[in-house]
Amino acid sequence: MDLGKGIRTLRLKKKMTLKEIAEKTGLTISSLSQIERNILTPSLNSLIKISEALKVPVMWLFLEKPVPSNPVIKKNQRKKIMLPNSHGVFELISPPHGVMEVLLIRIEPRQGDKDELVTHEGEECVYVIQGKLEIRLGEKTYFVEEGDSIYFQSNIPHRFSNPIDSSLVVIVAASPPSF
Repeated sequence: MDLGKGIRTLRLKKKMTLKEIAEKTGLTISSLSQIERNILTPSLNSLIKISEALKVPVMWLFLEKPVPSNPVIKKNQRKKIMLPNSHGVFELISPPHGVMEVLLIRIEPRQGDKDELVTHEGEECVYVIQGKLEIRLGEKTYFVEEGDSIYFQSNIPHRFSNPIDSSLVVIVAASPPSF
């Protein structure tokens, strides 16, 4: 996977300059250029800003080829990504071109995005399949256990982490697609 190449390809396809993306994201032209050349690894917040400027879900920045038209996504064909500075493995379990997206996220014991809070457009519903999710929403922290779910507006700063000694597995449904 070549994240920088994916960003550059989408930017050029949309006939946008680095300056235009910089103005829309608040990132510098130099930083964007380094991201496109894989010299600088962007944060999740930067990826969200870039995807919003390009008007595509974040997942599209990682796609190497078009998604097949078959509505069935086999488990061995799902797109898996690990974001920079993240301890989760994200698997897209819905096609990346719909009005919502569904992700399977696995976070190892006692890991997670401890510092960075993210925001984006839309809303999310998170269902815990295995383990215990610690989710920070704004100034509050919630603990969501196996079989429980939580629903929230995605413009509230948030982050996920796994506070226990066993793996965490969650399903996240988000609309509109932002990942």
